[in-house]
Amino acid sequence: MAHSQLQMVADWERQKEQKLVQDFQLAQQFAQDNKQKLSGLENYRLNYLREAQTRAKQGVGSVTFGQHQQFIGKLDKACEMQLHTLNQALRVADQRRMQWMAQQRKRKAVEMLLDKQHKAKLKREDKLEQIMLDELSLQKFMRK
Repeated sequence: MAHSQLQMVADWERQKEQKLVQDFQLAQQFAQDNKQKLSGLENYRLNYLREAQTRAKQGVGSVTFGQHQQFIGKLDKACEMQLHTLNQALRVADQRRMQWMAQQRKRKAVEMLLDKQHKAKLKREDKLEQIMLDELSLQKFMRK
């Protein structure tokens, strides 16, 4: 009876671990997506800045120059916000990894108990079998 209950706990712990692995993978993917978005924003900002510098060398009016500066400022702000989102996503992914690892330890502990129970059961069965064989041998010896 105790074995089946422990087996149910082990199955439940495995399911919880699988869910946490999936959560970790999703968090990792979200962080990776945000990293790519940040990289894209930074590249766009850099290209825009180069283009603005090229135009400035050719000569632009103060209004146009101000508009370029204002847009670069908005790109800087977008990069800053994306970096914040990325850092938050990385923290969440790390938390999910830690939860998964903790659950993995729980599952292994329960499986170790199951294994210990199984080995004890085999040992009892072997001992019982040995007693029966000894008794059978004794009876054969007594008959002779």
